[in-house]
Amino acid sequence: MRLSVLATLSGTFATAAGLSLVSAYFAAGAIETASQRIVTVALGRAGLDWAEVDTDGLQVFLYGTAPDEAERFSALSIAGTEVDTARLIDQMLVEERAAIAAPRFSVEILRNDAGLSLIGLIPAQTDRTALLQQFERVSGGVPVADFLETADYPAPDGWEPALRFARSALEDLPRSKISVSDGAVAIKAVAADDAELRRLESTLARSTPDEVTLALDLSAPRPVIAPFALRLEVGEGFARLSPCTADSPETQAAIFAAAADAGLDGKVDCRIGLGVPSPDWGDAALSGIAAIGSLGGGTLSLTNMDLRLTALMGTDEALYDRVVGELGATLPEGFALRATLPPLPPQTEDGEPDIPEFTVTLSPEGDVQIRGRLSDERARDTANSLALAAFGTGAVRMAARLDPDLPRDWPVRTLAAVEALAHLSSGAATVTPDRVSVMGRTGSVETSSVVAALLADKLGTDAAFDLDVTYVERLDPANAIPTPEECEAGITEIIGDRKITFEPSSATLDGSAEDILDELAELLRQCGDLELEIGGHTDSQGREIMNQQLSQERAQSVLDGLRDRLVPVHGYTVVGYGETQPIADNETEEGREINRRIEFRLIPPEPVVEEQTTLETLSNPVTSTTSVVSEDPLLSPVDDDDGDGPTAAALVEGTFTQNADDGGADDGDAEAAADDAPSPEDPAEPETASETSEATASDADDGGSEPAEDAAETGAEADDGAGDDADASDAPAEDQGQDAGAGEADAETQEAQDE
Repeated sequence: MRLSVLATLSGTFATAAGLSLVSAYFAAGAIETASQRIVTVALGRAGLDWAEVDTDGLQVFLYGTAPDEAERFSALSIAGTEVDTARLIDQMLVEERAAIAAPRFSVEILRNDAGLSLIGLIPAQTDRTALLQQFERVSGGVPVADFLETADYPAPDGWEPALRFARSALEDLPRSKISVSDGAVAIKAVAADDAELRRLESTLARSTPDEVTLALDLSAPRPVIAPFALRLEVGEGFARLSPCTADSPETQAAIFAAAADAGLDGKVDCRIGLGVPSPDWGDAALSGIAAIGSLGGGTLSLTNMDLRLTALMGTDEALYDRVVGELGATLPEGFALRATLPPLPPQTEDGEPDIPEFTVTLSPEGDVQIRGRLSDERARDTANSLALAAFGTGAVRMAARLDPDLPRDWPVRTLAAVEALAHLSSGAATVTPDRVSVMGRTGSVETSSVVAALLADKLGTDAAFDLDVTYVERLDPANAIPTPEECEAGITEIIGDRKITFEPSSATLDGSAEDILDELAELLRQCGDLELEIGGHTDSQGREIMNQQLSQERAQSVLDGLRDRLVPVHGYTVVGYGETQPIADNETEEGREINRRIEFRLIPPEPVVEEQTTLETLSNPVTSTTSVVSEDPLLSPVDDDDGDGPTAAALVEGTFTQNADDGGADDGDAEAAADDAPSPEDPAEPETASETSEATASDADDGGSEPAEDAAETGAEADDGAGDDADASDAPAEDQGQDAGAGEADAETQEAQDE
């Protein structure tokens, strides 16, 4: 009995334990499944599909690779809201991120009359303090507003050259905005006038480094134009529009279109500016141009509100009357119209038109010829005096003849032509009874308007005149590059009594040298490509080889400083002379200070000497004429009034041949000059002792050849003594006498040298 009770109790406990284990197993599985399910659902609802969930008993494991740390933390937080965080086991990974890209570095530079501001992000390695000091120097000491931030990333390629170029360009741009980025500079600026705008465009384009891309947006205020003028001339086979002015781009485009309909072909210049005398000025110009087209040609001159129309000679009178009547009816109110139909000119006995003419021509070399007809001696003297005053003495040749039957206003018209031509670089002015014509080339875009105003003032608004003035950019002083000699003189003037100095026993430039280099760079950027030597010199203190090395390094430092200031230095060389070329006494401190210096020297091109044989020399006769041919023939021929002398076009192009003395010698004078010229056999006096020594030494065999100077001038090659003796035996007696005299002169010179 007692045993059965114990067995029953044991079985009961065993059964309860088994049931507990089974219940615990199934309960743990249910908890695991439920935990995994609710966490997975929560993560999926949050869009974290990359996360995986696993369970082991009460523990909940989170797996997967999170895109970033924030995603991982978000998954852990969401799982913690569904189950106890103590049960969570974090086994998630985070994707490796690429290195953070460097930011885009850029600087906006704003400059106006109030000051200068720097805004942007620059690399930390850029010396910010030095940068601000450099910009403060550019602004003339005005404080620079610093709104720069820095980032500790390497400077991108092209950043430093772009920043240096922007700093240099800012010196010429007092009102500007410059945007700098890696390898690119964008400049938006306002120039004082059109000439300044063209100069800036040329200078900036020439000084842009190869590794920098430049974007230019330059503008200039519209100039005030006075008088507001337009002139269109249409003839058989040609059309010219000069000068041309407009008050807006729309008016300019309309004028171009109307002129093209009237026969104008090609691109022309039409200035846009202020000063239009009437809002209807453009309509009046278009009406006049249309009238020229209807007539089939002629000349339209619109100056302010005066419109003059001149038909072609021989135009049908009925057509002329109809077109002029329609033009008068369509002109805006306030405009005055003067129309002319030129009569046919008088004829000579041979039936040819007898048209008097006066012509003055200016060649590209500055030579002036005056031809044609003048009324009397007084008019000729006055025209000659005005030409001498305008073009300089020695450049004017007067070849006009007198004709007392000329019109009464002929002297006024001829003087106006001379004065108008003085505004051109080369050209011709022609006066006829019905008009004054001026054609040529100039280096100023305003010349056409200036000449038009001058002729209108001198001749009156009713006078007819034609202008054909071409602007040539290379003649513009704003685009002119100084000659190498002018650049060398400019360097000397800039340095003056100052010195480019360095830190003691170092090639590092000190602060005082920076200002000198700034001024030199401004000049040398305008000089363009130069062959220039930068020479370094030291005193005699220290070892000679160390002095040479130091002088070389100092010259190189100057070159580097100029390169940093955007000077084109590919033609520059540096030479370290050390102590070998002192210019003062090295025994004194003052002398040593003078010897420590930097010198700039032009490297002259090597001369190319063309040697000429004696036969070639004798076959080329001595001549006293000069012939110059221009590279750019511009003007059409103008027949000589008298049938003799060069044409106007030849004079303008520079193809005429003129006597070397004064342009007025005849053939007889030229022959006389040739007779007076020394022959190749005539001896010449030696100029220096060294030249005489060389000549006598080379001619010691025969004692009778020319000195070295004459041999160089004629290109003759030195022969040996036997050849000269043979030549002398074949020559006439008087020639031999001359040779003997030359030999005696050489012997005397040699004796003087020996003494």
